[in-house]
Amino acid sequence: MIKLSIMWRQAATEVFPGVGFRDPAEASGLVAAETRLGRRLPAELRQLLLESDGVTGHFHVDTVWPIDRIVETNLLFRSDEAFTQLYMPFDAFLFFGDNGGGDQFAFVRQPERPDIFVWEHESDSRRWVANDLLDYLGRALRTGDDDWFRP
Repeated sequence: MIKLSIMWRQAATEVFPGVGFRDPAEASGLVAAETRLGRRLPAELRQLLLESDGVTGHFHVDTVWPIDRIVETNLLFRSDEAFTQLYMPFDAFLFFGDNGGGDQFAFVRQPERPDIFVWEHESDSRRWVANDLLDYLGRALRTGDDDWFRP
């Protein structure tokens, strides 16, 4: 089966014409980010970042963060002593976006899979919200509701 490359800007614009894009990330910057994180970025996220170093949704929410924020947030969540006392470990996740209210979205990296989960910061709950990055963008950008992922 041949997997066609997704044109991320087009896919996001079809869902929300007001979506915001940044300049593309440099491939060398992604390699450096992967080195700092100690793991490869999911292929879909890597492709998206090469088209736009982050995606801004409704109300200027960073639906997908720029690569620098992805790195810094993930390193902080894995190393901050206060986080280790308050929350379950974050090692299985690669955070890449948020809802503007503190809840954050992540790929599951252990075991590696395309699904997107939300981490709700007030309860430390983690649950499935989308099949993959394309599904996540469609859900997150469709309504402009920052609680789109809640049951």
